[in-house]
Amino acid sequence: MGKKKTWEKLLSSERLGAGKAPGTAERTAFQQDYDRIVFTSAFRRLKDKTQVFPLSKSDYVRTRLTHSLEASCVGRSLGAVVGREIIARHGLKDVESGDFGAIVAAACLAHDIGNPPFGHAGEDAIREWFRNSGLLDRHEFTPAQRADFERYEGNAQGFRIVSRLQSPANPGGLQLTSAVLATFTKYPRPSAVDSDLPGKSGKKFGFFQQDADNFALVAKATGMVERLPGQAWRRHPLAFLVEVADDTCYLIVDLEDAARLGFVPYKDAECLLGDLAGSALSGGRLERLHDPKERLEYLRAKAIGRLLESAAAVFLENEEAILNGTFDDELLEQSPVAIPLQGVLKLAKETIYTARPALEIETAGFEVLGALLGLFTNAVEAKAGFARFTTRERMLMKLLPTQFLGHGGEPDPDPYVRLLQVADFVAGMTDSYAVDMYRKLKGFDLPT
Repeated sequence: MGKKKTWEKLLSSERLGAGKAPGTAERTAFQQDYDRIVFTSAFRRLKDKTQVFPLSKSDYVRTRLTHSLEASCVGRSLGAVVGREIIARHGLKDVESGDFGAIVAAACLAHDIGNPPFGHAGEDAIREWFRNSGLLDRHEFTPAQRADFERYEGNAQGFRIVSRLQSPANPGGLQLTSAVLATFTKYPRPSAVDSDLPGKSGKKFGFFQQDADNFALVAKATGMVERLPGQAWRRHPLAFLVEVADDTCYLIVDLEDAARLGFVPYKDAECLLGDLAGSALSGGRLERLHDPKERLEYLRAKAIGRLLESAAAVFLENEEAILNGTFDDELLEQSPVAIPLQGVLKLAKETIYTARPALEIETAGFEVLGALLGLFTNAVEAKAGFARFTTRERMLMKLLPTQFLGHGGEPDPDPYVRLLQVADFVAGMTDSYAVDMYRKLKGFDLPT
């Protein structure tokens, strides 16, 4: 298959569970995807999910919602730049650079939609709780099902949300286009595979076992390169751009937030962002800015611009290797900005991500999520006949929304699905809701 036909297939507008549903010139299928994501309850809940500085009293600091919106803007620009060159190289018809931008923008918008409360620490808390719960030994799970819990992953939860949990009455959930779903999935593999998968795309996993068939349909529709037949695939090329947009926003923007909150001196932040911006700084405008906040905002914009320019150049230079699956690295690591970017990452690990407020809430997350998982899994397990069904479990069952239960409001008879649905419920909570429910169920706060 030539590159032109490869790209045409990669840009598939076939909707998961709904077949081909072309848009209009005014509102393409990919723009419709963006809108569908915006109007979901799961996306709205990102407003109260930790970015770095959780439950902050400052109205300046980013949440997962603002981070996702910023990453989406960056992704749209990067996708359009790459798309313009790809269209020119291969003479793609009926495709515009804006289509590339819209696909990447929609995928970026949803990229954190599966994150549990308390950021990445929430993922660790869920993994640790299941490993120590004894539940994985109680039932006969396949190795892959067991790994879904032991290696619990927000990326897989995100695919589950957009392809199943949102609009559950529809086959395919939101019924997004295959191009957007494939671009969204940075790790196109299950939690357990038959052999080691080196490279960036094999480090984590992108779908749970219950959702493997849905992803296989997406991979087939877009022509993704198989890595392990029927199990794992090479990344959709545009997924590399989603990764750049995410990394660009969280590193640079987290640095800006940290400076505003006083965890990093403004001068240090300015120096790092200036190194990233490099030759993009011109005209002496920085010297005319005296307010530290304004200087940082200007440097942030210039740094982002240079990162996108560098990433686009690496992508286009390695297009063939990306298409055939032999390129499996971060675009920015192969660019001239790799060294100054490492400086930002070093500071972030040493100062930002170990700031006291971040550590306090992450530690609390283990207690909160562990307690909630324990209470609700005990309830569904008891109702399913694996423990004594007490008055407490009966009351907890009434608190569990029916969408997280099986047919007729009963726990699903399949223990894998039953426990996964409890994880769906807890992972979908906002930080504040999780804390509030924890305090009430533990008797620390009583409803008035």
